[in-house]
Amino acid sequence: MSGILNLPRSRPPKAHQMTTAPPQPAPTHTPVAARMSFLDRYLAVWILLAMGAGLALGALIPGLDQALESVQVMGMSLPIAVGLLVMMYPVLAKVRYDETHRVTGDRRLLALSLVLNWIIGPALMFALAWAFLPDHPEYRTGLIIVGLARCIAMVLIWNDLACGDREAAAVLVFINSVFQVIAFSGLGWFYLQVLPGWLGLPTTGVDFSVWAIFLSVLVFLGIPLLAGFLTRTVGERAKGRTWYEERFLPRIGPWALYGLLFTIVILFALQGDAILSQPLDVGRIAIPLVIYFVVMFLGSLFAARAAGVDYARSTTVAFTASGNNFELAIAVSIATFGVTSGQALAGVVGPLIEVPILVGLVYVALWLAPKLFPGDPSVPGTATSSAPPHTARTDREAAR
Repeated sequence: MSGILNLPRSRPPKAHQMTTAPPQPAPTHTPVAARMSFLDRYLAVWILLAMGAGLALGALIPGLDQALESVQVMGMSLPIAVGLLVMMYPVLAKVRYDETHRVTGDRRLLALSLVLNWIIGPALMFALAWAFLPDHPEYRTGLIIVGLARCIAMVLIWNDLACGDREAAAVLVFINSVFQVIAFSGLGWFYLQVLPGWLGLPTTGVDFSVWAIFLSVLVFLGIPLLAGFLTRTVGERAKGRTWYEERFLPRIGPWALYGLLFTIVILFALQGDAILSQPLDVGRIAIPLVIYFVVMFLGSLFAARAAGVDYARSTTVAFTASGNNFELAIAVSIATFGVTSGQALAGVVGPLIEVPILVGLVYVALWLAPKLFPGDPSVPGTATSSAPPHTARTDREAAR
């Protein structure tokens, strides 16, 4: 379209000069899986293997969970922190920070994300927790805390795999992190004390540490965000954008998935005993979580589509609204209620369910894309977006 708009104006041809233009081929949709790398194509398999490996390590090596848990810095598990930083850095290094202004100027996108993340998401988790766990106050409270902890880490991986808008993801994750520091404690008080009191339900006393919330945001988002920004800035100035995106990024890209798999192994090695020793309780906690992730993702995707947002940004909105910050939820639950509490177990079950469900939703998003967004150049696999998933955004931007 931009090429047509830039053509010089000319007089329309006379009748005898008119010719019939040859019919244009309809846009084609190349299966995205066929163009994924081997690692990306079987990501669900690797994640399941990582979960199984973590559980096996925790069960077969006595004292491994205590040994890993003892390696802490300022109350945070160092192995998990390292895995998350390795996971997030390549994704944030891919962001074109000089183009984030086109996201911050989109008030419709920002408003939609804020409503979904900070009003609908916590309210839905509150309703599901009470509907499925009315007789388990500890698990119920743990689920509500999971619902309040909006995702600032793994969502970047899911968004990238589904060919979402990287700049939009960076901006929305940053906004979520700011709101998390400001609003987490107040929302916890509202959903655990005020709202249950209004509804005549039992209340739960809470005393969240604002410092713990701020530290989580600073480490899990601030450090990789700064590293990604500096890497792109220095790399482009030294070698240019073409070298940076075609030579440097492909080298560091796979480390995002390596970091993800490492984090999953460590997390499940740490919490394997809690998961394996209480399978029925894990199943009860899992049911509302599955419903939450699926409803939030599909509801957010259709809401963004109804608001006129394109596929790339609709996908970003959907993943940022459906993902949760399990690191923060677990840390808050342990600090507030204890490491062996039911609240902590609910927090641990969060990633057990979230990781495979959101990986599955990546494939759902790619499958729904041409059906929900026909003719949208940001849909991966179309004639205007024929590059592999991790490079398709270049073609999308050229088509805008």
